[in-house]
Amino acid sequence: MPQEQKICRHIQVFGRVQGVWYRGSTQKEAIRLGLVGWVRNRADGSVEGELIGLAGDIEKMIAWCRQGPPLASVTRMEVSEQPVPQKIPGKFEVRY
Repeated sequence: MPQEQKICRHIQVFGRVQGVWYRGSTQKEAIRLGLVGWVRNRADGSVEGELIGLAGDIEKMIAWCRQGPPLASVTRMEVSEQPVPQKIPGKFEVRY
């Protein structure tokens, strides 16, 4: 049976998503799902990230991101398909 291909999605999350442990919670959930990539705050108050992993796990992560941690209030989320990077990161990190 062929191995399932990894995919990559870029996300940008809007609402009350900074100062509510959104990045740290996203990292914890991504690691739980076996994803790699990154998440960071943007100057406009949103959070963005890159998710790399198996399609089913990416979909679970996107669903989680639409809610976020308990103190977050997500009002909008944009998801775009990206090519899988040539050099896939070895972990999921919070970028500063």
